[in-house]
This record gives sequence, structure tokens and C-alpha cells, in this order.
Amino acid sequence: MEQDTKNLISKIPKEVSYVTDTLEKAGFEAYLVGGCVRDLLMEIEPKDWDITTNAKPEEIMSLFEKTIYENTFGTVGVCLPAKVKEGVLRETVNINVSQETSKSNVTHETAEYMIIEVTPYRIEAKYSDFRHPDKLKFSNKLSDDLKRRDFTVNAIVLNSKGHITDMFDGLKDIKDKTLRTVGEPDHRFQEDALRMLRAVRFSTQLNFSISHETMESIIKNSELIKKISAERIRDEFVKILMSENPTSGVIMLQKFGLLKNIIPELEEGIGCEQGGAHLYNVFEHLLLALQHSVEKKWSLIIRLSALFHDIGKPRTRRPGEKKAYTFYGHEVVGARMVKKIMERLKFPSKEIELVEKLVGNHMFFSDTNLITLSAVRRIIAKMGKENIWTLMNVRECDRVGMKKKEAPYRLRKYFAMIEEALRDPISVSQLKINGEFMIKELGIKPGPRMGWILHALLEEVLDAPEKNTVEHLSELVKSLNTLNDSELRVLGERGKEKKEELEEGEIEKLHTKHGVRK
Repeated sequence: MEQDTKNLISKIPKEVSYVTDTLEKAGFEAYLVGGCVRDLLMEIEPKDWDITTNAKPEEIMSLFEKTIYENTFGTVGVCLPAKVKEGVLRETVNINVSQETSKSNVTHETAEYMIIEVTPYRIEAKYSDFRHPDKLKFSNKLSDDLKRRDFTVNAIVLNSKGHITDMFDGLKDIKDKTLRTVGEPDHRFQEDALRMLRAVRFSTQLNFSISHETMESIIKNSELIKKISAERIRDEFVKILMSENPTSGVIMLQKFGLLKNIIPELEEGIGCEQGGAHLYNVFEHLLLALQHSVEKKWSLIIRLSALFHDIGKPRTRRPGEKKAYTFYGHEVVGARMVKKIMERLKFPSKEIELVEKLVGNHMFFSDTNLITLSAVRRIIAKMGKENIWTLMNVRECDRVGMKKKEAPYRLRKYFAMIEEALRDPISVSQLKINGEFMIKELGIKPGPRMGWILHALLEEVLDAPEKNTVEHLSELVKSLNTLNDSELRVLGERGKEKKEELEEGEIEKLHTKHGVRK
């Protein structure tokens, strides 16, 4: 695989080059390794920069003013100002790093800094917990470190001169878009069972296929995923969902035997026929709904809700009429299931609460003939104005997941009703003065005359918004109050008619915008 190494070097941040240069000047080897090299080779902008070296942790720390070393795996975080000029660091600001401090926390709290992870060459050791080595062994040989890495595409290294070292044909696998483990797949997955999920994640993110022997090994070792912490599983699952191919990712999880050990509730939908208007079984429908959320580039919350929205159907399915089934209450059952799933995977409580609410209410917009505007206002109050369109997005995923048109009349009707419910109605409340002001400041008594005056004021303001000031309206009130009841009633009724006419016009615009009838 031909590479322009000069071009690769030019894409490396100066901060990263400073670290490798410092290590090399001190007599050590230093290489970029892992995902950053793979991404450079694929012309993708790396998100993280990792360096491997024959220097030991103490030697690495002695070369840099600010470092973080609070793990048992040899990785030293070199904390650098975000700009390096001519190879000289600016004066470093003291950063308080507690025992709980993580790479992401430091980066966030010290925005002008970046953390470069530097790890000594390491030798394989026994992994009793299927995640971490029992004992850390450092090596002086690059080959020892590379042969313990997960996949060939992540075992390519690049030095400061632009020289690529590829001991396991990772370049060929990048060219062939294939994911293979370094060495025996069983060994790699039994060392760290999370690598099975990472294989699926890389496949979805990079659009790579997984080699047959790697795939067979995942199926063979799939039960080991139970040994991995919920937080680690959640992080990989989220990355799969946020990729461009999460649907194929979920299918792979199921085919490889991983899904049943992570979210077995989803597998209940496999083969669960729905009948009626549904052409697909529950599992297929959920995947199609998820795919629509991806095509729309919607958020994680919507993708989770789309994938889970009908998860309660298999547990509520009952025989219906005409070869169809009923699923009464599936949204309620599904909301409870989603809460348990997301709690099990240690999702943040706010995300759990919102997805549970979206799944529990996704059936609200089911029949435009039965839904009233007051009911729409109630669901807005229940969901919150900030979440009502998110609910509609989930509903759209559900609809498209049935292979219906993206924006059928029913959905357009919902959109119009929501906008109508959300908009502020034209009313006397928009005036800069109110009844209380008129009583206290202008001596107007409560009663019909006050109502007529307010509507007369509203007509004035609707025609000339610039007149909506306390001073102008106060003077107008004094003039209007000199009129007799019949004269004032005429002006008040005319103002009310003006308001209703404009209201109808605004609603008509909404219906025209969404292509629906009143």
C-alpha cells in the first residue's frame, strides 16, 4: 500500500511531534501507534494520539514538566499546552490532578491543554479477568508490544521520520477493508473480551468486513462478554449506534451471539410477526426505525428510542382479527423494559429518563381523528416543549420502519397541530398594559367596559405594533373611557373580530405549510 509519508507527517499536530522528538532526543524509540496511524493512512482525522516507546514510565515522566500517571498499565499522560512554537513549550500552568482525574476530565477542565498518552512497550501476560493483564511486564522490543495488540490495522506504527513499520500486514487489511486480529483470534479475545465488541464497532465505523476466522472466534467466545463491565459495554454500544452503519452493527451483535448477552430483550422480537399493516417482524421493524434515525443524522437519544420503541411488543402480543395481532399497552411495558436495560448498562439517569418517556409516549400520535388540540397541549406539557419534536422524530422512525412514506398526511397533521399548540395565541395579554394597571393607574373599573377597551387597544396594536407602549395606550384608554357603552361595545367587538380573523389566518398558514386540511 503506497503512502506519501511526508504528507502523513504534515498532518501530525506539533504537540504530538514535540513528545516523540523529546523521547528520541533522550535516546529512546518513539512511534505513533494504533487508531491514529490507521486513521492517517485512511485520510481520516485522528481523534486521539497514542505513542509507544521503549522508555519506562519513570523515564517518560522525567522528560516532561506535567504528566499524569495514575494507572496500573504503564500509560503516562503527557499534559501539554495546546500550542507548541518552534519546539519550545510555553510556561506550564499548574494543574491539580486528583486520583479520580481522567484523560477526558483534564482535557475539558484545562481547555488550552491536550493529553498525549505514552505507553512503554509491553509483553503479553495472563488475563484472568478477560480484560486486564494480571501483571505488567515492560519490554525493550517493539515487536513484543505490537504482537499483543488487537487488530492488524491497529498494529501499524509510524516514527517521526515518516517510516512505517507493519509486522502483521495491516496495510493490506486496510486496503482490503478487512478486520483481522493480530495472531490467534481466540488468544486476543480471551485476553480482552471487549475486543469482540470493538470488532463490531470498527466494522461499523470504518465500513470494514470481519474476517471469517475472527468472526468464528467471536461466536465461540461470545459468552466472555459477560465478564466485561457494563460501562465498557455501554461505551462500545453507543459508538456502534452513533456510527453510519448501526443497523448492520446490531445484526452482527445478534449473529455473533453478543446481543443475547448484552440486550437479550431485543432478541425477543426476532420472528415475532405483527400482521396487519406491518410487513416486518418486531426485530426487523426496530432495525428499520433505527436506520431512518441514522439517515436523518439524529441524536443518540433518538437512535436509542427508535431501536427500543416497540421492545415491549413480544410480551404483549395477543391474537387479533384478520391475521393481525394486538399489542395493547406495549409502550408501557416497553418503557419499563428500557429503564431496566439502560440502568443495567449504566447510562446517565437523564438519558434513561428521557428515552423511557419517549418510548412510553410514542403511541400518542396514532389517530389524527381522535386527537384534539387540547390533548396535544397536554402531551407537550408532559414531554416538555424541548422534547416534543424529539418525540415526533421517534414517531417518524416508527412510521418509516413500517415502510410507509416519510411524511404521510398523518405525520404532517401532527406537525401542524404541535405548531398550533406551541404558538402564542393573539390576545390582550400581548398589550403593554393590563386590567390591573388600568384599575390602579387609570381609574378604570372592572366590568364589560374594561374588556371592550382592551380589545379596542388590541386592534390598534395589531395594525400598528409600534404603538404598543405604556404611554400611548394609557392616553388611548383615557379617550376610549369617554365613550358611552354602545360606542365602546362596537369598538371592542371590532377588535375581537380583528383578533379572530388574524388567528384564523395564522392557523391557515400552518396548515398550508404542512399540506393538511383544517
